[in-house]
Amino acid sequence: MDEPRYDEATKTYTTGHSYDGIEELNTPLPRWWLWSLYMTIVWAVIYSIAYPAWPLVSSATAGFLGYSTRGEVAQEIARVEAANAELNTLLANIDLTVLKDNEPLHQFAVSAGASVFANNCSQCHGSGAAGAVGYPNLLDDDWLWGGDIDAIAVTVRHGIRNEQDEDARYSEMPAFGDILEAEEITSVVAYVQSLSGLDHNAELVAQGSELFADNCSACHGETGMGDRTQGAPNLTDSVWLYGGSDAVLTDTITNARFGVMPPWSPRLTDAQINAVSAYVHQKGGGE
Repeated sequence: MDEPRYDEATKTYTTGHSYDGIEELNTPLPRWWLWSLYMTIVWAVIYSIAYPAWPLVSSATAGFLGYSTRGEVAQEIARVEAANAELNTLLANIDLTVLKDNEPLHQFAVSAGASVFANNCSQCHGSGAAGAVGYPNLLDDDWLWGGDIDAIAVTVRHGIRNEQDEDARYSEMPAFGDILEAEEITSVVAYVQSLSGLDHNAELVAQGSELFADNCSACHGETGMGDRTQGAPNLTDSVWLYGGSDAVLTDTITNARFGVMPPWSPRLTDAQINAVSAYVHQKGGGE
């Protein structure tokens, strides 16, 4: 290390360091910048002691103030629940058929139900409840198990074809690929399409009608209008859960469908179930 020298060109002393003949000028950081750095270090130490800061294996240091945003949110939720406790008690015990007669409670139910739906139901039925392939549209009038508010509440509470709730709605369509020949299934497809006015092979309708009467009418009815007590869909309208094309209907009849909806009673309170039922009911398809 060389002795520092005064550099005439820059009017600055060197540090005495020299790298392959290149010298380093001694230009310290501005004092205001250094003090700002020291203050941020002090602030970081104080913050890490006072607030949650350092991650651990399954948590983080709590800080001596004991503050957490999670705790703050929990307190806010508790405050809102306490404020709505009376309304939730009424909603949990009301006869849903007369809920609309209590306008303030009905408005509260619909508002609360929208939140419940967004958090628990929209993943399958869509944010607007319009459904998707295999997930029912809740805005129309096509209901497998009934669309009055009580029927909706039962469906929400117990679910459909699940193994968790003994009172779940249950129906099962047989896979007719094990019962009918491929040509016969093609005829049934043509007949089912004719019921709802879809394009179809008219030459196969007569045979398909006979096969439908022998194999399908027990659930879907002689006219194909379905049976809500069995969860059998109406085949005469234009609403198709999986689609009404040749390929889709052939697949449905051959292999059957078995959609499952979980029971929400273990996860939602009675008030929340009634609230989301009220929300779904007033969306436009409720009866």
